[in-house]
Amino acid sequence: MRDYREVLGRVEGLQRGFTSGTAACAAARAAALVLVRESADLPGESLKVSVELKNSMVLDIPVEKARLEGDESGGFCGEAAVRKDSGDDDDITHGHLFCARVSLSDSPGVEIRGGHGVGRVTRPGLPVKEGEWAINPGPRKLIRSNLEPLCPSGKGMIVEISVPEGEALARKTWNPRLGIEGGISIIGTSGIVEPRSEKAYKASMILNCKTIRASGSDDLYMTPGYVGEKFYSSEKKLDEKEIFRFGDAAGFALNQGVVRGFKRVHLACHIGKMAKIAAGLFDTHCNNGDARLETVAALAAAAGASRQQVQTLLEMKMAEEAVSLLKEGALDEAFDLMAERTAWRVFKQWEKDHDELPELSVYVLDLEGRCLNSPSSVNYSPAEYSDYGKEDTQ
Repeated sequence: MRDYREVLGRVEGLQRGFTSGTAACAAARAAALVLVRESADLPGESLKVSVELKNSMVLDIPVEKARLEGDESGGFCGEAAVRKDSGDDDDITHGHLFCARVSLSDSPGVEIRGGHGVGRVTRPGLPVKEGEWAINPGPRKLIRSNLEPLCPSGKGMIVEISVPEGEALARKTWNPRLGIEGGISIIGTSGIVEPRSEKAYKASMILNCKTIRASGSDDLYMTPGYVGEKFYSSEKKLDEKEIFRFGDAAGFALNQGVVRGFKRVHLACHIGKMAKIAAGLFDTHCNNGDARLETVAALAAAAGASRQQVQTLLEMKMAEEAVSLLKEGALDEAFDLMAERTAWRVFKQWEKDHDELPELSVYVLDLEGRCLNSPSSVNYSPAEYSDYGKEDTQ
């Protein structure tokens, strides 16, 4: 049984870790194993549980507590806890316990709930619907895939995730501003925490881009994260290996599309990320600036929004909230204007260092991965922007 740190590996001398979603999944699987075996402990000398991640990587994660307990109905439930290890990343939840309580259900499948220290979503605009526990789709899928094989025939499981210090930790995050109350979010798309090393991250992006180009593709399909992945998967029928993820490094990633000689670059972003790029912010991390709602409000005004509508947009907390206002107010043109403005910014950025430019497709998305801008505002050619940037030399 290899140490999970060895399996995760290092990047530029920094140790990778596992996400809060993986920690919650490991605790849930350990609790489920105790329950179905009706054992007071997990088998084996070392108390560890195996978790299979999205990429088929298997981690053997230490479990601090795993026991069988009685429940309110006179039956049994399994309980377990895992201590989060974020590796060398500066993660606020590193070293804290993630706990799970698992009981059997007469309904097939795995039902996932939050407990103490896990927040609830109180407003729209997040990956989880308003009123639900702040356990993101990635961790939910991970928990289900690891627990469903353990369900007895004709039975299901109810999983409750809790974080004893979650409420205090949440006050040190953006959660209160995002409308997540009562605790932290359980997050993580890949299940792995990449330590923050800008050089190593960019090196991995270059390698990914080279691999896509070497496959013979003339198209580079780019996105910051899972929303764009969902769009490309459903609308373009792409495999995740064909999708180039760039996180917050939009400018660096877009430049790779030119450097590697792609003929067409496709940019699919959630409206919040796209608004930043449309405003000229090519490093979209929150520490480097934020003009999302200001940009959306300006574009809405250009599309005919009233003063009151503009004011309402400026008072919102998240760009996703603006989607319904724009749609209900017949201001869909704002999405087209955002795509056009993004194309303007990208071509202007490209022209600084390159003469031969690829064509560009822009897709402004909502959280469900649906394209908001019209087909007529998706595709852009360099010729349309041949005079852009000239004001810089006047």
